[in-house]
Amino acid sequence: MATLDTPHAEPRGRREAHKAATRKALQEAAHRMFEERGYARTTVRDIAAAAGVTERTFFRYFPSKEDLVLDETLDLAPVMRARVIARPAEEDPYAAVLGAALELVSDGGVGLMFSGPPQRFPGQPVRQLLPVLSQFETELAQAVRERLARHEPDAASSLRAAVLARAAIGAIRSALFAYAALPEGERTLAVAEELLRTAFGHLRTD
Repeated sequence: MATLDTPHAEPRGRREAHKAATRKALQEAAHRMFEERGYARTTVRDIAAAAGVTERTFFRYFPSKEDLVLDETLDLAPVMRARVIARPAEEDPYAAVLGAALELVSDGGVGLMFSGPPQRFPGQPVRQLLPVLSQFETELAQAVRERLARHEPDAASSLRAAVLARAAIGAIRSALFAYAALPEGERTLAVAEELLRTAFGHLRTD
């Protein structure tokens, strides 16, 4: 019986689908393991075993577990953009971004981000982290500008969209850091959602 680790001499389309399935299996396994054990106590071997592949296969897809997290965060950027655009028309930009973030947390889409401290990348070169943040900001700024163009055309400048998007990203990152500082037993979905709401509240009142 074939497993995700079994090589196949198969057509390109099927081979690409197999690669995508293996990659997704590794990400989902990592998500489960980080939630159950925490990031620091989860090894590449653990993730590979949970996904039904070898460590060698893991490293064909991701150079490290840090890169797996960064890669999944990049994958979330277009998802976040689409959800922000799809939010109700009556919501202002901050409300739309917050609503989209809460949807992703509830669906488990950013569970990996909330499963451990943002400092999970000790020694990770800043040059590897900045492109991820920049891509997320760019996607979000485009979503905010599209909403403004649709609902507030006179205020739909690129600069305004960029400022609003980066402020929103700052609120999300601040919520992540506050979540990471909590004792492990206090890190729950409800707490993550409340921290996001509180962080976005500060954008309006401070």
